[in-house]
Amino acid sequence: MKVNILLSAYNGEKYIAEQIESLQSQTFSDWNLIVRDDGSRDKTAEIVEQFHEQDARIRLIKGENIGVIQSFFELVKTEEADFYFFCDQDDVWLENKLEIMLTEAKNHDNSKSVLYYSDLKVVDKDLNILNESMIRSQSHHANTELIQELTENTVTGCTSLINHALAQEWTDTDGIIMHDWWLALLASAIGELVYLDQATVLYRQHGDNVLGARTLSKRMGTWFHPQVWLAKYWWLITSSQAQAKKLLTLPDLSEGNKDLVSSYCTLLEKSVNQRKVILKKYNLKKNRSLHTRIFRFLIMSKLAYKENR
Repeated sequence: MKVNILLSAYNGEKYIAEQIESLQSQTFSDWNLIVRDDGSRDKTAEIVEQFHEQDARIRLIKGENIGVIQSFFELVKTEEADFYFFCDQDDVWLENKLEIMLTEAKNHDNSKSVLYYSDLKVVDKDLNILNESMIRSQSHHANTELIQELTENTVTGCTSLINHALAQEWTDTDGIIMHDWWLALLASAIGELVYLDQATVLYRQHGDNVLGARTLSKRMGTWFHPQVWLAKYWWLITSSQAQAKKLLTLPDLSEGNKDLVSSYCTLLEKSVNQRKVILKKYNLKKNRSLHTRIFRFLIMSKLAYKENR
């Protein structure tokens, strides 16, 4: 069994050594770490090279700055493996993360596309725990079905494990909001999306996170600017529709899933009555009741939609 850990790094000199050390402390040790430096301007590459000199499992690829999605795509295509773990530069993995997830993978049919993911503990820059469960605090519950993932992603890339079958299905990055969401959509549409209800990562929050957890301060930043909030919400809806539309080209998509995806992607093109019927038929919603009410209100009213198209 070949296991590749894929790490896309960019100006990560502050935390990347601690992350790599957490990989070296894993109870499962038969892995390969492939680090792609995405055009860093600091000492990230030098730090990884130092680890490589001491550990043959670690390999560095130096590249131009192409962004996190494209960088992870290139990493997946760099070298074939049975399983691929996604890794961020600034987190810390709990020592049994690999063992837990690979043990779970043995219970599933990996001839079909499968994505496995877990919960996270949210921590500050010094690894002090801010929240024991990011899934429960941020998303209420984890998604395992396509209809859930269409409107809201609960998969965090740094907790994810994909098998080779799913890796082969990832053929481009056009129209993708984030690699973890797209791979979760793929898995739930034509294979299986599996959630492990335990934390395997210390998810570090600091000023340079690309995305990070939705903290109170981040939320408050939009509460007092409704026009910004509306623009972001409509961007999320229309971008998720464009992302989902890519699923319609899959030859293995069932007729039922095809109808669901098509209905979601064309929802805003329908009349008010048709939108109401589709929302009720598929019970399209968010993971939290308040977010569901907002989502459905915007779909039905199309408030500010034209201004943000």
